[in-house]
Amino acid sequence: MMGNQTWVTEFILLGFLLSPSMQLLLFVLFSLFYAFTLLGNTVILGLIWLDSRLHTPMYFFLSHLAIVDISYASNNVPKMLENLLNKEKTISFVPCIIQTFLYMAFAHTECLLLVMMSYDRYVAICHPLHYPVIMSWRVCTVLAATSWACGSLLALVHVVLILRLPFCGPQEINHFFCEILSVLRLACADTRLNQVVIFAASVFILVGPLSLVLVSYTRILIAILRIQSGEGRRKAFSTCSSHLCVVGLFFGSAIVIYMAPKSYHPEEQQKILSLFYSLFNPMLNPLIYSLRNAEIKGALRRVKWKQRAV
Repeated sequence: MMGNQTWVTEFILLGFLLSPSMQLLLFVLFSLFYAFTLLGNTVILGLIWLDSRLHTPMYFFLSHLAIVDISYASNNVPKMLENLLNKEKTISFVPCIIQTFLYMAFAHTECLLLVMMSYDRYVAICHPLHYPVIMSWRVCTVLAATSWACGSLLALVHVVLILRLPFCGPQEINHFFCEILSVLRLACADTRLNQVVIFAASVFILVGPLSLVLVSYTRILIAILRIQSGEGRRKAFSTCSSHLCVVGLFFGSAIVIYMAPKSYHPEEQQKILSLFYSLFNPMLNPLIYSLRNAEIKGALRRVKWKQRAV
C-alpha cells in the first residue's frame, strides 16, 4: 500500500491570503522590519566588539543573543518576502526540513541563552564579590556552548521524528514558513508521538527555563530593594528590566503557540503569533537593550566620539 503512494517532493507555503496590493504593502513593511533587525543586532555586536568596557559576561551572552536573532530572522523572513511577491510559493522538501530544523534550533538556543543571562544577573547582583570567580570566561564559554549544543540536539530530535513520517498527500502548508506544527498536519500517518515530544520539549525548554528566570529575578528584586545607593538601585533596575522585557516577549508568544490548546488560537491567529515570534521579537531586542541600557548608550556615544576624533 505504501509503495503505491506518490511522495511529496515540494510544498506550497500559503502565507497570508490577501490581495496583491496588501501583499505588496506587507512586503515593504516586513522588509523594513527585517532591515531594522539586521541593523540593530549588528550595531549591538559592533559595540560589544569595539568597546572594551562591554567585554563582560553579560554582554558576551548578549552578543550570542544578537547572533541568534539575526540567524533566526534570516531563516524565515527572506523566503516569506519572496513569496509575498511571487505567485508560485513553493519550497522543496529538503529546504523545508532544513528551515524547520534551524527554526527550532535557534528558538531553543535563545530560550537557554535567556536563562544564562538571568543567572549572570543573579550572580552579579546577589553575589557581587564572588562574581569574577563564578562567571569566569571559561564558565561563560561552557554555558554558551551548552546552549547552542542543546538547542541543536533538541531540534535534531524533532527533525528525525518528522523524517520517519510519510508525506504523500496534501502539499499546502498554511503558514509563511515551514513551521513544525503546520508541517505535521500534512503527514499521512499518526503524529501523536511528534505531538507528545513537542509538548515535552516545550515543558523542558519553555516552562523550565521560564521558572528558573522567574526565581532568579525574584531573588534579584529582593537584593535590589536592599541596595542603599539610589544610583546603584537605578542601574540594577535598568539592566534587569530590559532583560525581563525580552523574556516576557519571547516566552509569552512561544508558550501561547506551543502549549495552549489549539482550539484557543486558529491557524490564522497562529501565523500572527509566529510572525511576532520570528520577526518582531528579533527586531525589538536591540531596541529594548539600547533604549533601556545605560552602558549600551554610553558605548554608542564613545564610538561616535572616536569617529569624530579621527
